[in-house]
Amino acid sequence: MTVEQPDPKRGDIAVRLLDWYDGSARALPWRVLPGSAKRGDPYRIWLSEIMLQQTTVAAVIPYFGKFTARWPDVVALAEADEGEVMAAWAGLGYYARARNLIACARRVRDEHGGVFPDSEAALRNLPGIGDYTAAAIAAIAFDRPATVVDANVERVVARLFAIRETLPQGKRAIRAAAASITPERRPGDFAQAMMDLGSRICTPRNPDCPTCPLAEHCAGHRLGIAAALPAKPARRPRPQRRGWAYWVERDGAILLVRRPGKGMLGGMRALPGGAWDDELGPAPVETDPTGIAVQHVFTHFALELHLARLPAQSRLAGELAGEWWPIESLDGAGLPTLYAKAARAIAAAGPMEGS
Repeated sequence: MTVEQPDPKRGDIAVRLLDWYDGSARALPWRVLPGSAKRGDPYRIWLSEIMLQQTTVAAVIPYFGKFTARWPDVVALAEADEGEVMAAWAGLGYYARARNLIACARRVRDEHGGVFPDSEAALRNLPGIGDYTAAAIAAIAFDRPATVVDANVERVVARLFAIRETLPQGKRAIRAAAASITPERRPGDFAQAMMDLGSRICTPRNPDCPTCPLAEHCAGHRLGIAAALPAKPARRPRPQRRGWAYWVERDGAILLVRRPGKGMLGGMRALPGGAWDDELGPAPVETDPTGIAVQHVFTHFALELHLARLPAQSRLAGELAGEWWPIESLDGAGLPTLYAKAARAIAAAGPMEGS
């Protein structure tokens, strides 16, 4: 495997990047800008990092504001009702993150006196915190010289060193290269500068090399291959699954159930329904198929959810344990995106005759 050397000396990279960051850092609600005498709040940094996993900054900002207004510190979050936290998370996706969020907050309260530990090793022992998140918190909140590699940093480093090895095999070389340029001085600012550079300039498509503060150091730019890095394997098509969901309406309310605590969308409110399989089975007896289906893509498969109305007085509806939620305030139910889309689609079709 070939790893090119940035040009000129590596030590100049951190200096150049920090100079750029000092004048160009994004103002984010969880970030302490360079030059401030304040240090970042570990709770806010942790919360933002968990929310940002596989989610965009633009999507996270409103959720972050609502969370921190409602639960301003880790102890407040630890004492929150789990159902309320899951409902507040609805729409951010990857709901195991929300369950780990609660578990982590309670561990910090119970085992660390409500104070986040300041080392990568101790942070990695907390629920939902892996290598990247532990390094990010250690560097940004506690100024530890940790190597922080998220997708943006991975892309910047792969281009800077012209690392051609296909992901995920190339991750080890990328991490080693990132460690070689991480400074002991201002490691948190350096980590955030790398993230900003990847988000704003060294983008996945059409990187803006002429405005990049590291262009003259970048081996990928020098070789004319920056836009092709990091190399990724061909994407496999996602399997397709199908299933039924039921709209049970009574007196201006619909029946919502709780999904099992473990598994897909665990612990979330949802429309009742059946299993998701490769093939769509016949509509259950007593239901009235609407002809409406919504599409949703999960990490490992795509789902086509078909909707059927189910009379509230039917035997099947009587066997469903759930809660009646007013249709007019359905936005407050905290439905995950899949079921929010389904509810909007079937509500738009109008009420069931006789409901």
